[in-house]
Amino acid sequence: MLQIRKSEERGVANHGWLDSRHTFSFGHYFDPKHTGFGPLLVINEDKVMPGQGFGTHGHRDMEIISYVLDGALEHKDSLGTGSVLHYGDVQRMSAGTGVRHSEFNHSKTEGVHFLQIWIEPAETGIPPSYEEKHFTPESKTGQLRLIASDDGRDGSVLIHQDASIYATIMNGSDALEHKLAAGRTAYVHVVRGVVTVNGVELKGGDALKITAESAVSLAKAEAAEVLLFDLPY
Repeated sequence: MLQIRKSEERGVANHGWLDSRHTFSFGHYFDPKHTGFGPLLVINEDKVMPGQGFGTHGHRDMEIISYVLDGALEHKDSLGTGSVLHYGDVQRMSAGTGVRHSEFNHSKTEGVHFLQIWIEPAETGIPPSYEEKHFTPESKTGQLRLIASDDGRDGSVLIHQDASIYATIMNGSDALEHKLAAGRTAYVHVVRGVVTVNGVELKGGDALKITAESAVSLAKAEAAEVLLFDLPY
């Protein structure tokens, strides 16, 4: 079964310094039809004005992944971690028993554009931790590059849930297929460009819930960047 989530149907939060699109219910935006998909609870597409950002705030029992699209995202947390993320960087913060952090646009002149992804962990009360990895465009072009997994295999960041996240950059004749094991579902989020997923054409910001299917197929891409989530049913 396929269920389309169109970009223009997402929740909107515009605070001046922050322009955000919510794929799932988040903050003041609530849609009972879109409260998550399995353990995948949040995909926020955030654009932050120069020199602005999220002040120090706390999280518990959540796997928080940042996928930077453009600009420079500065991160600081109560674990003593501080870094500036750019395109290709993937950050994972396991909030566990509790962590406080801030996220700011590092630049005073350019905007920053990133995806904030929340996944519910399989186990609560774990020690908080932080990790980041860089994935070059070449490593994602024409193939599904594993960027997050439950065991950190293939150089991916480790998340505390039976889930895998793949990223790909596709164009022209590129065609990819991802097999789904029994009892698995998939969620495909198009970061930008155009791509056909299981026969459905999607554009930037669109997504597709995939259940009771044996595979995910991606083809007919035009300057597309895509995230594929392999999730427990």
